[in-house]
Amino acid sequence: MIIYHQHIQRAWANAGAQWSSTRWGRGPRGQTDMDRVVNDFTINIATANGTGSQSANLILLQTLYDMGIPVSGKNLFPSNISGLPTWYIVRVSDLGYQAPGDRTHIQVLVNPATWDEDLAALEPGSVVIWNTDSKMEMNRSDVVSYPVPMTKIARGLNPKLARMIANVVYVGVIAEILGMDQTVLEESISKQFGGKAKAIELNSEAARLGRSYCAEELTVSDPYAVEAREKKEGGFFIEGNEAVALGSVFGGIQLLAWYPITPSSSLAEGVIAWLPELRTHEGKATYAVIQAEDELAAAGMIIGAGWAGARGMTATSGPGISLMQEFIGLAYFAEIPAVFWDVNRVGPSTGLPTRTQQGDLTMLYEGSHGDTQHIVFIPGTVEECFEFGWKIFDASERFQTPVFGLSDLDLGMNRWSCHGFKYPDQPMDRGKVLLTKEQMDSIENYGRYRDVDGDGIPYRTLPGSGLDPILYRGTGHDEDGAYSEKPDVYYKLMQRLKRKIEGARDYLPAPIMRDEVEEDIGIVFYGSLENTIVEIDDILEGITGKKVSTCRVRALPLHSDVQAFVERHNTVIILEINRDAQLYGIIRREFPNHLIHKMHSVAYSDGMPPRARLYAERIMEVLKEVGV
Repeated sequence: MIIYHQHIQRAWANAGAQWSSTRWGRGPRGQTDMDRVVNDFTINIATANGTGSQSANLILLQTLYDMGIPVSGKNLFPSNISGLPTWYIVRVSDLGYQAPGDRTHIQVLVNPATWDEDLAALEPGSVVIWNTDSKMEMNRSDVVSYPVPMTKIARGLNPKLARMIANVVYVGVIAEILGMDQTVLEESISKQFGGKAKAIELNSEAARLGRSYCAEELTVSDPYAVEAREKKEGGFFIEGNEAVALGSVFGGIQLLAWYPITPSSSLAEGVIAWLPELRTHEGKATYAVIQAEDELAAAGMIIGAGWAGARGMTATSGPGISLMQEFIGLAYFAEIPAVFWDVNRVGPSTGLPTRTQQGDLTMLYEGSHGDTQHIVFIPGTVEECFEFGWKIFDASERFQTPVFGLSDLDLGMNRWSCHGFKYPDQPMDRGKVLLTKEQMDSIENYGRYRDVDGDGIPYRTLPGSGLDPILYRGTGHDEDGAYSEKPDVYYKLMQRLKRKIEGARDYLPAPIMRDEVEEDIGIVFYGSLENTIVEIDDILEGITGKKVSTCRVRALPLHSDVQAFVERHNTVIILEINRDAQLYGIIRREFPNHLIHKMHSVAYSDGMPPRARLYAERIMEVLKEVGV
């Protein structure tokens, strides 16, 4: 092993010139410029969970990004079981497409458990970088084969850490094949390991050894290459969960009560990480964090915070929301502010905990028993994750009601490129809070649940203000907060609550629309489909020859602009990542009957992040059925 290591080091020294930026203009060895496929391919890396592959994959992603190349990464990981298969999909696209892609162009094979399946799925001509130390066979003669003794190389560097270092070896091989900038690669390694000198040195050497082996031992014959692009200043990668966490801190969160659950745990952990840095006064914490005994307890705690005048939040996923239903109904009926973030995973029941879906929409909008209607914020980008992270608290206090944020695993747990956030530019909106006797005296015939202004929103007082009443009721009550079972009192109360939430429609984030002049075909969608919709649009326009408009819903209840969008388009597709067409059902119920005939559902969910062509083909099937 020592001899092998020395051989590789000599090769590294001899091959250094090949890794300069000048190589990018010549293309891979043996290829002409006309043969090259530049910045337009998908890499699929098949490894095992718990082997350190995530760090290596993020190094690859960061390097491409820091070269100014539009790139996205999807981590497909098992349900918290070390050793089970995991895949990491890197999409490189000069057009900015961020979906996983229609096919794999470059396959990295490290995990024997999925070897045969991954290999069989490849189209002829695909590139395969494979670990010869896996003791598996390469039984495809119609692919470009790059055998690499990844484990042997890693053992020559550090026998104890060979299993983990082998992952960085394949990063070096990929870097050499594609012509990635070595300086940028080593800077990415430094970022990944946060200034830990030994880890940086070890992993940098592993990447060099991978490049060296490729340069000395392999004949690169595939067309794939990367070219640096101009990188926008101030850009960075961030996960949606971390963006929400940071936004909630700027939103004034005072209590985080939570119970761990994939895929929301990293959101709570992000809040916990940021609070000590950003929310202290004279060295003392101005917040509280409680890991509750279960989800129901967490919900009760944040409702208590809202009653006391503090800003409370919990982070969970669908199963957690299911357990919180009783308290959600209490907060709605008693009119108590509280913030719930649901990072959607695949249900029902335990479902697929580490896959993505949009199956919780109806549950959030109509959560708890009886007649309820809730405000839901639906971000589609990491920028909106941050923005809605702070705006959601204002909405909850303004309307005195539980408010939900709906993200999903794809948006929440993957890294996305970002170029800055929209920070709060106004004081916190605390809503109709009475803090002084003078304020209370200015209201004729004050009652906790009396609608003074006609908008359905009553005034409230806070404990400690010396003002009465501070009693909130989850049972039937009149305008003064007194217990009541009178039919007319209950009817008026429920109508007021409906009027209050309905009044939020045009206060909430308006939809993002990309209108075509022709107004032939429109697509209404929401959430992380934003990161696929441009490619879907391009595919559809290429097939149909018609222009396609899009409208991304960003909140419930639906903004009036959504109905206007449907009205002005001839055919409208409601596109979503679930089985039962949940947004379509809401729209059909709430929009006028004369619009129903022009709306058609395309709902699909298999746990995977949406692939543009698959969804475009399903839309085409519907368009053909209706004669478009």
